[in-house]
Formats: sequence, structure tokens, C-alpha cells
Amino acid sequence: MNDDISQSAGTERHRTRTYIRRVLSWCNSLGIMVAFKGIWTKDFWRAVSAEYLATLFFTLLGLGSTINWSAGQEKPPPADLVLISLCFGLSIATMVQCFGHISGGHINPAVTAAMVVTRKLSLAKAVFYVVAQCLGAITGAGILYLVTPAAVRGSFGVTAVNSNISVGHALVVELLITFELVFTVFATCDPKRTDLGGSASLAIGLAVTIGHLFAIPYTGASMNPARSFGPAVVTLNFQNHWAYWLGPILGGILAAGLYEYLYCPDPVIKKRLKQVFQKDPSGKYKEVETDDLAIKPGSIHNIDLEKAEKKDSPRDSTGEVLSSV
Repeated sequence: MNDDISQSAGTERHRTRTYIRRVLSWCNSLGIMVAFKGIWTKDFWRAVSAEYLATLFFTLLGLGSTINWSAGQEKPPPADLVLISLCFGLSIATMVQCFGHISGGHINPAVTAAMVVTRKLSLAKAVFYVVAQCLGAITGAGILYLVTPAAVRGSFGVTAVNSNISVGHALVVELLITFELVFTVFATCDPKRTDLGGSASLAIGLAVTIGHLFAIPYTGASMNPARSFGPAVVTLNFQNHWAYWLGPILGGILAAGLYEYLYCPDPVIKKRLKQVFQKDPSGKYKEVETDDLAIKPGSIHNIDLEKAEKKDSPRDSTGEVLSSV
């Protein structure tokens, strides 16, 4: 009899596991369908092409400023760091001004990653954005490579770690300057602020300029994985290239997280999250019943931000919150 009970229990467990697997499989399929909902539209592809074109021109113009046309002289002058910094900063400001209302004007995988972390951009759309940015950077670098004489190309603007510092130090530098850039992006594009004035795109361009003025001697001042990826592909020079992806992305995510969840959290979301927990009579926190709350247990990551965005945020033609660089 005990054997029959054990066999029956084993069969029931097997059925339960099978059912759970089917439910999870269905949920995953549903999640993928939801994630990719809306990307097969004209507006979406217009936004993706805008990211491609903006990154193409940004890379082309920025790298162009690194070309030393006096390289053939007996004593060529050193690179003009102010010229390079201003060219990168003003280029990004111009591209944000031109394409910000179409795609949000990310023009930088680190900014796109920051938007995903703060739930301002879906992961599916972010993948297309990053691919477009990388292809745009390769195209821009390729065009510049073709039109530039070989005698003056030099290092062709490939970001390289200074021989006097370690790769770890370079990683920290890239993290810090990208943190400064992305924090500026979120601060100047915050729809909750009423004290903003002037041009957000110019402020972002100045942030890029400052980062370059500081970090060019250290790492070449990437602040943008796509900007480093373009010339690296064209010249096939990937030395320490991983640092120019990891550093900026970590810096961007850290800046976005601190701004959105610590320094300037959305009051609606903050109120909802506070309602998930409350103190019991003993003074300890315990999870409460949330039938009447906007957030259900286990679904904190599914907070509906679209209503808040529609209420407080300007949006581009793809439905994403307008943000830059």
C-alpha cells in the first residue's frame, strides 16, 4: 500500500512539473511577443535608421578631428586636444538636436543600456538601437578611412590606453566620464523638473566636451562603445577593446540608477513601492496583501510606466520617452 502511495505521489509530482514547464514555456513565448510588439512599424524603423545615421555622422565628424594633416612634416605638431574635444562635443549636440525627436537621440550604447535599466526603453528595441549605432559607427569610420590619405591617418582615432596606466585604471576613467555624461542626460531631460532652461542638447554636448578634455590623455575618451567600435573594426585594432564597452556601460547604468531611483525618483512609482511593505504591530516590516494595490507580489518589475510617461513625459514618434545621446 505504501508503494502505491509513493508511486501515486511521484506521478503527481511529475504531472505538476510538466504543467509548470508548459506554463513557463507559454509565459516565455508571451513575453517575447510582448517585447517585440510594435517594432515592426514604420515609426520604429524610422527611429532605428535615425540612430544609424546620427551615429554615422557623429563618428565621421569626431574621428575627422583626430586626423593630423601635418603628419608629413619634419616636426609635426601634437594633436590639438581642445579641437578634438570641441568637435566631439559639438557633433553630439548637433546630432541630438537633429534626431532627438525621432529616436530619442541616444547615439551611444551606454545611454541605450541606461534607458533599458530605468524602463524607458524595451530590451527588444534596445537591441536594434545598439546594432544600428554600431553599424553607423562602422560606416562613418569606413567613409573617413576611404577619403583620408594613408600618410595622415595615423592611429585613425582608435581609442587606446595610455602606456603609463593599467587597463583597470582606464576602465575606471571610462566609467567616470560616462557616468558624468549619462547623469547629465537624465538631469537635462527630466520631465519632472520645472527649473530647466536653455538647450538640453548643448548641455549634453558640453558634458561630452568636458569628458574629452579630461580623459583623452588617459584613454582617448571614448564615453561611447560604438565610437570605439567603428574605427577598431576598420583598422582591425581591438587592443583592450573590452574596456571601452564595459566601462561606459557600467558608468551609464550606475548614473541612470542613482538618478532615477535615489536622487530624483518618480513620486508615483515611489508611492507604489512603499505600499508593498508596511509595519506590523511589532514594528517589523512585513509584506502586506496587495489585492487593492497597483503592484502584485512578484510583479514589481511589471510596473506600468506608460501611464506615468504619457502624463509627464514628451514622447517621440516611436512612443519612447525623449532622451538624448
